[in-house]
Amino acid sequence: MKFSLYILELQNSQFYIGSTPNLERRLFEHENGKVISTKGKLPCKLVFHAEFESLKDARKTEYKLKSYKNKNIIKRIVADQRIQSLGS
Repeated sequence: MKFSLYILELQNSQFYIGSTPNLERRLFEHENGKVISTKGKLPCKLVFHAEFESLKDARKTEYKLKSYKNKNIIKRIVADQRIQSLGS
């Protein structure tokens, strides 16, 4: 089983970063207003996703990305379609 880290671009040009064991189901929830964090910022668009061997690894990367205060780092990940070394 693969686990996904994903980045959504929201209507207000903000990014939402999440992780899930079922990307298709989670996107459905976002698109249908079932996620409080994104409900008022629809529509949203999947702009990046990466697969991990464990949910722990996906969540660790999610929290690391969320800790960055510079939106340009997320924009670069989306543009390059890859996550470069994040350090520790």
